[in-house]
Amino acid sequence: MTRFAYVNGRYETHSSATVSIEDRGYQFADGIYEVVAVWHGCAIDLVGHMDRLERSMNEVQFPSPPLRRALGIIAQEVVRLNRVRTGILYIQINRGTAPRNHPFPGEGVKCSVVMTARHGLGPSASDVDNGVSLKIQEDQRWKRRDIKTIGLLPNVLTKQAAKAAGAFEALLVDPDGTITESSAANVWLVDKDGTLVTRPLGPEILGGITRSRVMTIAQDTGRPVREAIFTLEDVFAAREVFLTGTTTFVLPVTNVDDTVIANGHPGEVACDLRDRYQAFLDSHDPRTSWHVA
Repeated sequence: MTRFAYVNGRYETHSSATVSIEDRGYQFADGIYEVVAVWHGCAIDLVGHMDRLERSMNEVQFPSPPLRRALGIIAQEVVRLNRVRTGILYIQINRGTAPRNHPFPGEGVKCSVVMTARHGLGPSASDVDNGVSLKIQEDQRWKRRDIKTIGLLPNVLTKQAAKAAGAFEALLVDPDGTITESSAANVWLVDKDGTLVTRPLGPEILGGITRSRVMTIAQDTGRPVREAIFTLEDVFAAREVFLTGTTTFVLPVTNVDDTVIANGHPGEVACDLRDRYQAFLDSHDPRTSWHVA
């Protein structure tokens, strides 16, 4: 089936879609992005993704960023053209096209906008049933991880190192020994008292949309949640460890390097939260899920 992309005002086939050689996203990774889950034709937490997209654009000082409502209309059309019922929508916005020079380009340069969509969402049944393993890696990313930038080379290298070691993901550790997140998901643990713990928001981590949603689900069901900095020792002593993310949902972790977490099986809390998150996905209405207000 032919795939379609939106590029700077035009819907084109993937084979013909291009951006300028002097696009600042290509030259400097001067851009930001979002990945939105599409579930049974519904956009999941689209308002949250748009809020974060606007925040990222403001943080990197994009002049006159694209209007939110226009982005919502384009997003729905890209998903429709690609006939995606369950999959992901990818949105990338770069500072624009200008002769290569480190300072921001002058007035009149418009942001570049690219959107694509593809089929397939969520981890495999095997990963859900058995849990996944993490490979400890030093976090070598820049100091503004709260901005969802397209400059992902450190994430790529740590993810590849995890894959080469036979692990599902990297567990990123700062020089002070504290856990930040994984290369593409937020990290949670359940401590010995049954409290869910995840790192507080700040420049050290990306504020995950699924992280926020799962936190709300947990609190609504009476589970204690605490945002706190934690270490590898806390991970190894945890009753459970799990990941949250747009494409991972709620995914149990059973091994970190050579250490088995608890009894080596997906934990009760993670499984319950995953079921509740699944119910949240199923609750969406395609008539309203694309609203971006």
